[in-house]
Amino acid sequence: MPGYATITRTLRLGGQDYRIRSLTDRQQFADPGHQAERLGISSAQWSLFGQVWPAGRLLAEAMSRHATGHKRILELGCGLGLASLLLQRHGADITASDIHPLAEVFLAYNAALNDLPAVRYRSLRWDEPNTRLGRFDLIIGSDILYERDHAALLAAVVEHHAKPDAEILITDPGRGNSALFTRLMEAEGYAVSEQRSPMDANDQPPFRGRLLSYRRCPPRATGRHQA
Repeated sequence: MPGYATITRTLRLGGQDYRIRSLTDRQQFADPGHQAERLGISSAQWSLFGQVWPAGRLLAEAMSRHATGHKRILELGCGLGLASLLLQRHGADITASDIHPLAEVFLAYNAALNDLPAVRYRSLRWDEPNTRLGRFDLIIGSDILYERDHAALLAAVVEHHAKPDAEILITDPGRGNSALFTRLMEAEGYAVSEQRSPMDANDQPPFRGRLLSYRRCPPRATGRHQA
């Protein structure tokens, strides 16, 4: 027995059904080898990766409408990886990442549950640059600014892994920490746009949810032509 209880449910994402195994509730905890503890994940935080969050569903829905083309995409703090699973079904070049020791296990199980190839996964600490991961055209994440110090950490991750003309797409449930991240991104040349979105069926305008898009275009090369 793994030491935690799970439930499998069907979610409708981007007009298609997905079978998703998640933890039954936020009281689940199992860290017999103290791996999560060594990574700085407390018992109160342990179960958060394994929940179906409204912001995660909102990100998956946004990605179902997003033109990905041949973009190299990175999901940060993927948790159950709903957006990554959807992108995998759509044939996108997606890499999912998280720090939780069970994120990869749940992602692989859910991919198999939906007859999908395994999603490429990398363990990624935000406070330690990963030089082998490379750079991406599109970096996405859902509710990854839930603590104030996450803004600076996330900005550093973007600096290390975004291409010069990258887009950063984040769904935020209105926790109030996105303003600092926006200022940090603007200082690096990103322009921000915001779309208010409902977090659930009971959310009324003005909606709590925000779909935040940060875009940066590289400076155009200039030169003088001589006759």
